[in-house]
Amino acid sequence: MGIMAFTPMGNTVTFTAAVTPPTPVQAVSTTIGGTQYRVHNLGNAAVYIGFGATANAATTMANVSVVGSTLSVMPNSVEVFTLNANTYFTGATTSGTAVVNITPGDGL
Repeated sequence: MGIMAFTPMGNTVTFTAAVTPPTPVQAVSTTIGGTQYRVHNLGNAAVYIGFGATANAATTMANVSVVGSTLSVMPNSVEVFTLNANTYFTGATTSGTAVVNITPGDGL
């Protein structure tokens, strides 16, 4: 079996990352298999993504000073991550803001 292209399996959620992370959003999958997330950083600043099973866990993780414990998404880029289903997301920047779109799905 070959590698599948990314298939959306839920609605895209959006937040604006800032020095102080905003209230987390939950990316809800419409299927059991939707454990991959397409993360699109539309801004000009790197975003340190906090994620978790709860909003509190995501907020705690979104910390630019804790190297190695967050996922970083470079400016104007797209990454696909495999995480648990129905994950909460937020993000922090070292300065400025960046809009981030997250779509649950499956594939690369």
